[in-house]
Amino acid sequence: MNELNHAAVLERQLLLQLGDRLKRLRKAQGLSAVDMASRVGISRTTLSAVEAGDPGPSIGTYLRVMSVLGISGELALLAGDALQPAPPGGAAATSRRARPVVQVLVSSDESRHQIQDLQSLALHEEAVRLVRVNPALLQRAQDTLDRWRRSGPSRSSGLWSEWQDILDHGRWRKALGRTRRAQELRQASPLVTVLPDNARQRILTQVSGLKKGIVLGGTESKAEP
Repeated sequence: MNELNHAAVLERQLLLQLGDRLKRLRKAQGLSAVDMASRVGISRTTLSAVEAGDPGPSIGTYLRVMSVLGISGELALLAGDALQPAPPGGAAATSRRARPVVQVLVSSDESRHQIQDLQSLALHEEAVRLVRVNPALLQRAQDTLDRWRRSGPSRSSGLWSEWQDILDHGRWRKALGRTRRAQELRQASPLVTVLPDNARQRILTQVSGLKKGIVLGGTESKAEP
C-alpha cells in the first residue's frame, strides 16, 4: 500500500483523531468548552471545529489549544532539531548500522462506526471540492434531489429540505461536520451522486487501507492493527 496514494484520507483521519484527543484532554482537565475557548482566545464555534478535527482552523489555532492543554511540546519536537538528519561526516552519518525506524500505525476504530463516517466525510469533501471547481455539477445534484422529492413522501423528506438550503446557498459545513445531524444529512445526500467513478473508487480504496492500518516511517506500507 503506497502511503502517497492514501494521503488525503489519512490526513483527514489524523485530524479527526487529533480533534478527539484534544476534546478528551479538555474534559479530563475539567475545562468546559466556554472556559477553554476563553483561555485560548477563540470562539466556541472555532473550538468545536478544532475538536471535530476540522481542517478549517489554522495550525496556529490548533497549537494554541495544545498549549493550553499542556501538550504543545509534542509539536515542538516535530518542528525542532531532534528529527533532523545527522550532520554529514559525523559518526552517526557514516555508521554502517541500519538507521532506526520509527513506525506509527494509523487505523480507524470500526467498533464506533468511524470507518463509515470517515468514508462518508471524505466522499462529501471531494464532492464539494469538485462542485467548487465545476459549478455545473451543482445542477446535477439539484436534479437528483428534485427527482427524489418528486417520488413522494419519505422519511428523508426533512433532510432533503435541508439539502435544498445547502445546495441553494452553498452551506457545505452543515453536511461536513461531525454532529449527529451532519451524519444524517450525509446519509440522505444527493451531493455524492456527482462524483465520477474513479474519484469514488480512489476514496473507497484509501479508506479500505485504513481498515488494515498504515505504517508511517517504515519500509513496509501496511501492518496488522
